[in-house]
Amino acid sequence: MTTTAVTHIASLVTNDPSLGNGTPLGLIQDAAVVIDGDRIVWTGESSKAPATDNVLDAAGRAVVPGFVDSHSHLVFAGDRTQEFNARMSGQPYRAGGIRTTVAATRAASDEELSANVARYLAEALGQGTTTFETKSGYGLTVEDEARALRVAGRHTDEVTYLGAHIVSPDYADDPAGYVDLVTGPMLEACAPHARWIDVFCEQGAFDGDQARAILTAGRAKGLHPRIHANQLSYGPGVQLAVELDAASADHCTHLTDADVDALGQGDTVATLLPGAEFSTRATWPDARRLLDAGATVALSTDCNPGSSFTSSMPFCIALAVRDMGMTPDEAIWSATAGGAAALRRTDIGRITPGARADLVLLDAPSHVHLAYRPGVPLVGAVWRSGQRVV
Repeated sequence: MTTTAVTHIASLVTNDPSLGNGTPLGLIQDAAVVIDGDRIVWTGESSKAPATDNVLDAAGRAVVPGFVDSHSHLVFAGDRTQEFNARMSGQPYRAGGIRTTVAATRAASDEELSANVARYLAEALGQGTTTFETKSGYGLTVEDEARALRVAGRHTDEVTYLGAHIVSPDYADDPAGYVDLVTGPMLEACAPHARWIDVFCEQGAFDGDQARAILTAGRAKGLHPRIHANQLSYGPGVQLAVELDAASADHCTHLTDADVDALGQGDTVATLLPGAEFSTRATWPDARRLLDAGATVALSTDCNPGSSFTSSMPFCIALAVRDMGMTPDEAIWSATAGGAAALRRTDIGRITPGARADLVLLDAPSHVHLAYRPGVPLVGAVWRSGQRVV
């Protein structure tokens, strides 16, 4: 293996409060990072960097951890431009549009689905995302859900079984029968190909009792819960997530004081998905309320063809700062270390010795520019597992 030092970094976000300025970001000024193989082996002031085989001069630019996108829906086919156009013309968003994508996804080949995933991952990587989670949920048959997970597994280890996205159109008159399918034959076929199980707990999808049954069945098969919770209305999703020790409750748009308190006192991460609110003109989640209650907050794209068709974590950071009450420091932490917490990972989302060498070099002197200059392509270089990939 060869060692590489990135030197003369104007501002290095380590997400290690024992380093640098002692804040949660662990900022080090005029810094350097040393990579050995796929790991970070040293961080500190540039003048103190050890000798290495290779040196890259950051020339006064900032370095941040690779973004961790802990919520996406990339295994799909088709297009929902008309739905978006109608929504922007005043028609409200409802979860029923998912059925359009289900039909297109069922009709697509494995190769077409895999090519789509690769395309959107390339977009995300070019914008600094080095780890991502993705889900099934657009097949809704035993065969189509299992193949979606197999396709996802070609591209990431963070694969989620979401057979409970909506009630399959095939079971429109028998939702209880569909829950039996999701917790029975479909789960049996899908569990070997996933790490997580998810459910859309929402009006028009699955109620609290159904969601509990689905997540409990998945947990019995070795899948860890996460949940779509409280996106479109108040509901039981957040409380259920905390009760079942779900890794994350995702969306968290409509929260009672009891919901906020539960997230503040538990280990479940509140994953906020501002792309969905942007693309549906919905109420923004109140990140400030969650942070002030002590909750761990993650930011993710929710990249999907219906309600949030963006692969850009920098865009979501800018939205979170502008419209959700987060500071730039909080937003960058949530898009990196927060996402890692939502995946219950300690090897990513930070730049500190022992962590995986996932780095993003910004064409800017500070991470604050991600919100300060929204829409500007600031990612100058990306390393994933120690290899420069952008």
